[in-house]
Amino acid sequence: MSTSPRTVLLAGAAGTLGLAAAKVFAQEGAQLVLLDRTPVSEAALAALAPAHCLFIALDLFDASKVGNTVEQAIARFGRIDVLCNLTGGFAMGDAVHETSDSTWDFLHDINVRTLRNTARAVVPHMLRQGGGKIVNVGAYSAQRGVAGMGAYTAAKSEVLRITEAMSAELRMKNINVNCVLPTILDTPQNRADMPDSDPQRWVHPHDLAKVIAFLASDAARAIHGAGLPVTGLS
Repeated sequence: MSTSPRTVLLAGAAGTLGLAAAKVFAQEGAQLVLLDRTPVSEAALAALAPAHCLFIALDLFDASKVGNTVEQAIARFGRIDVLCNLTGGFAMGDAVHETSDSTWDFLHDINVRTLRNTARAVVPHMLRQGGGKIVNVGAYSAQRGVAGMGAYTAAKSEVLRITEAMSAELRMKNINVNCVLPTILDTPQNRADMPDSDPQRWVHPHDLAKVIAFLASDAARAIHGAGLPVTGLS
C-alpha cells in the first residue's frame, strides 16, 4: 500500500460544506486542490495547515477552464485520487409551469453541469492511474418530486442518476462513484432564511463532510452507485 498522501479535489470548496470537507481531508493528511469561483479566505486556508493546498479560482460552468485547471493540479501533485463535487444551489417557490427558464437553467447548471465538467476532466486521469473515488452531493428531497421544488428536485435527481450511471461504467475500472443525499444543512444562510426553524435538527456540515470522507476512503471500496441519506434529526 502506498504511503504517499492522497490528492483530493474539492469542487465548490469555498462554501460552508466545501471548507468543512477541506478541513476533514486535511486532518487525514491529504493534499488539497480547492476549486471555486469565490476566493477562499486567507484565514480559511491557514486553518488547513499543514496540508499541501492549491486554491484556484475559476468558473466551474466553463468546461475548458475546468480541464485546464485539472491539468494544472496534476502537474503540481502528480495525480488526483478523490473528486468531490460539492457545488450546488437551491431555489423554490414556483410551480413547475410558472418556473422561469433562468431558474431551470441556473439550477441545472450549478448542480449538474459543474459535475459533468469536473468528471470529464478528472475521470480520464483516474483511468490512467488505475483508480479513484468520486463523491457527489445530491439531496434527500430529490428522491421524489416536491411541490414548489420541481426544478431543484429534478436537478438533484439527475445527480443521483448520473452517479448510478458513472458507477456502472467505472466500477470495474477501480473507480468508486457514490453520492450523499443530505437534508437541510446548518449554514449561516439557511439560518438567516429560516429563522423559525430548529437548526439542531439539521445536518451539520462537519458531519456531512465526515460521511463524504468515508465514501472517499478505502473503507468504502465495496460501495458503488449508492445514494446515502444523511438526514440529521429531520
